[in-house]
Amino acid sequence: MLENLLKQELCSMGADLVGFSKLPTSPIKNQPNLIYAVTIAIKLPDAVLKTIEERPTIEYFHTYRTVNALLDRITFLGARIIEKQGYNAFPIPASQSTADDKSAYRGAFSHKMGARLSGLGFIGKNGLFISEEFGSKIRLATILTDMEVIPERPLVESKCKGCTICQKACPGGAISGIEYVAGMQRDEFFSAEKCSNNMKNYKDVGRGAVCGICIKVCPFNKLTK
Repeated sequence: MLENLLKQELCSMGADLVGFSKLPTSPIKNQPNLIYAVTIAIKLPDAVLKTIEERPTIEYFHTYRTVNALLDRITFLGARIIEKQGYNAFPIPASQSTADDKSAYRGAFSHKMGARLSGLGFIGKNGLFISEEFGSKIRLATILTDMEVIPERPLVESKCKGCTICQKACPGGAISGIEYVAGMQRDEFFSAEKCSNNMKNYKDVGRGAVCGICIKVCPFNKLTK
């Protein structure tokens, strides 16, 4: 099967998890056949996440950017593999922003939606994707394609339940504590604007710094000792 070949190639390039899903519609304008998604996940190192206390660190910032770069490389090369099989492929970068409405804090495609539909995990109260294997200590990227791929896992419902650890730890007040359910809009349970505004406090860490506190405290992550 092409899925098995693709998964083997993506993992050989550094992917820790690969998932497949079918989307309701193509998110790419004028390309309605790109309704299949290949989700790629890379785990963040435990030792780096441990450096985060009340604020992010330079070590986390540089690791975050390095993992994004690796994901972008993998999605590009993965798209080439799909094209060589005679299909169309559209790599979506790990970090992305729309040119038409930056205030929406959205990209061309939600990696988390693709990952959830693939059965790799669920969307948590923190607005992060929480994988079954690695919790939320992952970064995601996606390849959209017209090559038919079949999900290998069933959908996973949110397991956050009554936990409010990330809500209490969030310095920007972005996490409402409301549990995500399928079909819910992000703003109903998580404020991307508050999260983005809070990250402006960390300019000393690096340009475009990210926070990471909600990842550090999430019980699903089980950081090694």
